[in-house]
Amino acid sequence: MTSPFPGMDPYLERHWGDVHSSLVIYARDQLQRKLPDGLRARVEERVFVESPGDGGRSIIPDVRVVEGGRAAKAATASAPEPGVAVAEPVLIVAADEPATQTYLVIIDARSGDRVITVMEFLSPSNKRPGDGRTLYLVKQQELMRGGVNSVEIDLVRDGVRTFSIPDRLLPDPHRRGYAACVRRARLTGQFEVYAFPLRERLPAIRIPLRHTDKDVALDLQTLVEQCYENGGYDTIDYRPEPHPPLAAEDAGWVDELLREKGRRA
Repeated sequence: MTSPFPGMDPYLERHWGDVHSSLVIYARDQLQRKLPDGLRARVEERVFVESPGDGGRSIIPDVRVVEGGRAAKAATASAPEPGVAVAEPVLIVAADEPATQTYLVIIDARSGDRVITVMEFLSPSNKRPGDGRTLYLVKQQELMRGGVNSVEIDLVRDGVRTFSIPDRLLPDPHRRGYAACVRRARLTGQFEVYAFPLRERLPAIRIPLRHTDKDVALDLQTLVEQCYENGGYDTIDYRPEPHPPLAAEDAGWVDELLREKGRRA
């Protein structure tokens, strides 16, 4: 079963840890086939520790196993698989592990892996006060000074827009909902900003490379559909309202859409 939404599914936002990691991997795979000779897409990781003052720490696992809509088989919680020897651990209580964020870089493999373009799928931690946002803002400045292209894609409604372009310069429709910002290193002070209305299919956007290369297209809708299918999100309960709440005009449209698709009574 596919998502009932034509574009971004706002109910995926509550599963952002899994969705974010998947988006980065699928974007790498999609771009890898399109990049010109000498360029490669790589997944990188940024580590930060969220402070207690941020309102609680989020655990971001590498892989989660969740219970779907089917009834689970009865089993003893501690029973191992037959024939599998299970070691007994020593229980140690330690400090919280750091949270991690993955992002995508395009490198020139023929020039010492020089970074050409950095792509980010913004997370709530990038858009709320705290260490995650602070580090992200520092990274924005480093990329600008380093002559690196940047692509920022915001598919979460929570928090404050944190693009390289100041928020006050954005047209009003681009300050709300889903959007993307592309900054080309060779065009100082110029930004390409995309708005992604909830009611429309996500478009393909142009990804800048070396100044001698043609742009390559990244099909965002395909990425989101892969996340939905491969993540098993056909079990999402669409009866409650999404978080954060939708604007009144969108909430009415969503209710009508979900009833029409048979996902809400």
